[in-house]
Amino acid sequence: MIALLIAGGFSLLYSLLLTPLFVRGFNRLRWGQPIRVDGPKEHEIKRGTPTMGGIIFLSGSVIAYFVGKLVMGEQPSPSALLVILMAVGAGLVGFIDDFMKTRQQASAGLGGWAKIAGQVIIAVSFAVLGIQFANGAGITPVSTHVSVFRDLPFDFMTFGPIIGIGLVIVWVMVIVTATTNAVNVTDGLDGLAAGSAIFAFGAYLVIGFWQSAQSCVSNAAEPGCYEVRDPMDLAVIAAAFLGGVGGFLWWNTNPAHVFMGDTGSMGIGGAIAALAILSRTEVLLILIGGLFIIETGSVILQRLYFKVTRGRRIFLMSPIHHHFELKGWAEVTVVVRFWIIAALFVIAGVGAFYGEWLLQQS
Repeated sequence: MIALLIAGGFSLLYSLLLTPLFVRGFNRLRWGQPIRVDGPKEHEIKRGTPTMGGIIFLSGSVIAYFVGKLVMGEQPSPSALLVILMAVGAGLVGFIDDFMKTRQQASAGLGGWAKIAGQVIIAVSFAVLGIQFANGAGITPVSTHVSVFRDLPFDFMTFGPIIGIGLVIVWVMVIVTATTNAVNVTDGLDGLAAGSAIFAFGAYLVIGFWQSAQSCVSNAAEPGCYEVRDPMDLAVIAAAFLGGVGGFLWWNTNPAHVFMGDTGSMGIGGAIAALAILSRTEVLLILIGGLFIIETGSVILQRLYFKVTRGRRIFLMSPIHHHFELKGWAEVTVVVRFWIIAALFVIAGVGAFYGEWLLQQS
């Protein structure tokens, strides 16, 4: 519990106090954000705003986790290290994309398939490592089951060890690529992705803390106990990311002093995906990340409708946050209302998680 508070507090102060120093460094390196040519005209004033701000809260969150563990004299857990691997790995893919954009001063960096390839490499590494490192109860960080609130009876290993492990890897790949790209699509307005991510990290902090209190390791005889590897450490790393992104939001809210870039959005997406997988709540991510799904869904619908109708559009522009901008909503209005939607989805997700536990008690 104390490690959780230390990690969250340290990462918050790190981002809050050090972001201005990072911004000066980004300006000297000329890491300015290029703007989409076909985007809302109001965004032209944002051209040249420092980007790659994800470096700030990714580094702060990772350092904060280790500080929390060091102060408490505890060893880092495999589960938390896997979250860090996923977040930093996905962030690195985003950094390459951002770096190419700033060097070319164009809104196109890495190609779409190149991004997917990078995400797949990270996801495969995560899955392969995650099915190892069993604790004394034989629980590995990554489950071979499909999970909603906890593992369902269906086990990929039913098909044998080779096919089963292959299916686990594919399942992890789908979750990781979907989540990282969904957060990336959402990052289009000042503070939108950061604020929405804070709610998601808050959800996994609560889930990890509750799973630790109701762990089968210490409450084996209790109905509804959770078989999760290192649940408290998942709460600690979630707190670290919550604090880091929260401090960054101070500087990222409209008008943004710095953008998180793909470095940040993909790093956040990787961290959320890892927390969902390791907490055995990957299907529940549909609710917890509901806003991200809406944003991605708007892009998919727009493209499909455009092709089917040969040039007609559902939205004035996708992702959907740009549609409301072009409808005349102020950017801040869109962001705050979308934050409310994100919060409602998270409340529904955490509520469903707790409701399932109550059903186990009856």
